[in-house]
Amino acid sequence: MNLLRTLLTISGMTMLSRITGLLRELLIARAFGASGFTDAFFVAFRIPNLLRRLFAEGAFSQAFVPILAEYANKKGTDPAKELIDKVATALMWTLLLITVVGILAAPAVVYLVATGLDGNSEIFGLSVLMTRIMFPYILFMSMVALAGGILNTWREFRIPAITPVLLNVSFIIASLFVAPYLSQPVLALAGAVFIGGLLQLAIQIPALKKIGMLPRISFNIVGVFSDAGVQRIIRQMIPAVFAVSVAQVSLMINTNIASRLVHGSVSWISYADRLMEFPNALLGIALGTILLPSLSKAHANNDDKEYSSLMDWGLRLTFLLAMPASILLMTLAVPFTATLFNYGKFNAVDVNMTAYAVIAYGVGLIGLIVVRILAPGFYAKQDIRTPVKIAVFVLILTQLMNLFFVPIFAHAGLALSIGIGACGNAAILFYMLRKKGIYQPEKGWKIFFLKLAVALVLLAVISIWSASYFDWIGMQAHPLYRMGALAIVMIVCGVVYFGALLLLGFRIRHFRRIAQ
Repeated sequence: MNLLRTLLTISGMTMLSRITGLLRELLIARAFGASGFTDAFFVAFRIPNLLRRLFAEGAFSQAFVPILAEYANKKGTDPAKELIDKVATALMWTLLLITVVGILAAPAVVYLVATGLDGNSEIFGLSVLMTRIMFPYILFMSMVALAGGILNTWREFRIPAITPVLLNVSFIIASLFVAPYLSQPVLALAGAVFIGGLLQLAIQIPALKKIGMLPRISFNIVGVFSDAGVQRIIRQMIPAVFAVSVAQVSLMINTNIASRLVHGSVSWISYADRLMEFPNALLGIALGTILLPSLSKAHANNDDKEYSSLMDWGLRLTFLLAMPASILLMTLAVPFTATLFNYGKFNAVDVNMTAYAVIAYGVGLIGLIVVRILAPGFYAKQDIRTPVKIAVFVLILTQLMNLFFVPIFAHAGLALSIGIGACGNAAILFYMLRKKGIYQPEKGWKIFFLKLAVALVLLAVISIWSASYFDWIGMQAHPLYRMGALAIVMIVCGVVYFGALLLLGFRIRHFRRIAQ
């Protein structure tokens, strides 16, 4: 399998997902702005989203994929299918129970997440209602994560990569055609989450049938939990839950803090998070997705050289693409925010407040992405405890930084703490990978960084000049002109950066990689 080609394919589909996601955020910003009602939605959506990452895309995937790859490579197709059926059954009934409990306990959950909303009964009640509507999303997305892990193990990456588009489409339809007809328009967004989750699950079924791995759900709940493979996954999931939850718990704490700041703070952070997640998904998530199955296979085959070489390739590609993304987020924060969100009720103050958070995220973007490359180095070897210990330390560090940064930078201080904490997480992960002998850097890193630094300096100069050349907020009445200006700026920045790399000797063939 050509990893570079696969990465480009996944990134392309992820880009479609993020573009529709940005369109979704644009429509939400235009219709609702940054208000107490949007704060209520973002708080409510964050709750099932947190549990989704804990039980689905995060802990579950990290524990499930390496063990499934081991079954498929060492035991064969039939034992792997049997494991899939048992895991699907255990996951289905567990998440169904969690969903029911979450719906019943929604008021307490919302209060714990955002105590600042309790002072406004209307907004608090609305957040509770939307939480109840959206809680089944956890169940849907957990099964989607199961399907995605299966498909990725069988080297089918396209369907899982394109799936998030359906949620965005659901949001877009709800914002345009449902919200205007509701007495409380923001409720349309909650309904969109429910429908979007259901659609994402439905699209996986034909792909699973095609490879003969569609799970069968049984009522033998006790029996599946006694299976050795399921128990191994559960044992791996327990520390994995802590590993994934650390970042999410930190985010929830930040949401609570933001809810106590001026109205709109939660929304400003959320809009900035959308911009930050764009490069994070295109590179970090996409690369981590294709690396985990390949690393798991190398581990199953006891090929330490291939294992280290895969990680080296991933890190070089990450620095090549993540560093310019970080610079662009910091230098073009206002152009990005204004072009995407400065419509309707999203005013100039919202642009500047969101841009501050975008800049703060840009500081730590490289750390956020590198963590997604380094962590699979442990997960593929079924070592989840090491990242857990590091993550707990980073959580404590992040919240200590909040005590310092929030009084100075307000909501932007929250984003800055997350970014710097992620950089610390990446640094410690790298140190432990080297200490355990899992990763051995290949030759040429010094000259690689030297050439990269030259291209990055040129990029920074041109992007800073471009940001100051146009009145981005003043062009609100001319959105097409503003979009065109941003497109030109991005093209020029891309030509300068990649042109410099080309002159310095970088070639595409240097980053081609064939996985065994």
